[in-house]
Amino acid sequence: MKTLKTLIYFVVLTALLSCGDAVSTQKVETTKTKTISTISYKKINVNGVNVAYRESGNPKNPTLVLLHGFPSSSHQYRKVLTHLSDEYHLIAPDYPGFGNSDFPSQEDYEYTFDNIAKTINSFLELKAIKTYALMIQDYGAPIGFRIATAHPDRVTAIVNQNGNAYEVGLGDAWKGIRVLWANKNEENRKALLPAFSLEGLKWQYTHGTRNPENINPDTWHLDYLRLSRPNAHTVNLDLFYDYKNNLKLYPKWQQYLRDNQPPLLIVWGKNDEFFPVSGAEAFKKDVKNIDYNIYNTGHFALEEDGDKIIEKMRVFLKRVLK
Repeated sequence: MKTLKTLIYFVVLTALLSCGDAVSTQKVETTKTKTISTISYKKINVNGVNVAYRESGNPKNPTLVLLHGFPSSSHQYRKVLTHLSDEYHLIAPDYPGFGNSDFPSQEDYEYTFDNIAKTINSFLELKAIKTYALMIQDYGAPIGFRIATAHPDRVTAIVNQNGNAYEVGLGDAWKGIRVLWANKNEENRKALLPAFSLEGLKWQYTHGTRNPENINPDTWHLDYLRLSRPNAHTVNLDLFYDYKNNLKLYPKWQQYLRDNQPPLLIVWGKNDEFFPVSGAEAFKKDVKNIDYNIYNTGHFALEEDGDKIIEKMRVFLKRVLK
C-alpha cells in the first residue's frame, strides 16, 4: 500500500512539473513572439529601376528611413527593422547596384551620389512617405543629406551612425581614394581593388571591434557575392571617385543643420578608420539638440553594439517624435 501511495505521489508530482514546464515554455514563446516582427521584402519600380527594400511596422506610426553604407545593403539594418517595428514604421531601400535592387549598366544608369539620392527621393515619393526621420551610415550620409537639404520640411530627426559631413571627419583609410581623386588613372584604380576582396570586406566589418569573432561573417560574404558580379568593381570605383563631390557639399549640409536644427542622435563607432570620432565631434558645432554617444567599436557599429544603439534610438525617437 505504501508503495502504491509513493507511486501515485510521483505520478502526480511529475504531472504537475510537466504542467509547470508547459506554462513556463508558453510564457517564453509568447514573450519571444512579441519581440519578433515580420519584415517584408519588396520591390518598386523607380524610373525604370526596380528598387528593393525591407519594410516593417505599422505605416500609421512615425517613419524611420534607413540608408545603408558601402559595401552593404538594407541587410545592415536587420536588427533595427526587427526590434523597433513595435513603435515605428521602418523602411530600408537598397540603392541601385546594391543589395537586391537592379544593377543596371552604366549606359542605363548614372552611378553618382547625386543620381542615387534622386532615385531614393523618388522612391520615398512613390511610397507616399511625406515625413520621416533618417538613419544614415557611411554612404547613407551623402544620400540622406542631399534629400534633407532638398526637403528640410520632411525630415523630423536624424540618427547618425558614422555618417560624415565634415572634412575633419575623413580618416586615414581615405588615403588611396584621395590619390584617385588627384589622378583618375588605371593604376590608381587598380590599387583600390583589394577593398573588394573577401579579406578586404571582412576588414571593414571587423576592424576596430572588441570581439571580431562575434561579427556575423554572412555580412561580408553577402557583400563579396554582390561585388563579384560583372562590372561591379568598375561601378564602385566610379563611386569612390565621385565621393569627392560630397566634400564640395559639406558647407551646404552644415548650413542645413544650423538653419533647421533637426534633432540629432549620434551613435558612433570610435575605431572607424574611414570616419573617426572627430567627424562625430564636428556635429556639435552646428546642432544644438544633439544626443551624443560614442561606442568602442568599428565602422559597422550595429553589428557589435546593436542592442545598446537600438535602445538609445528608441528613447531618442520617443522623445523627439511626439
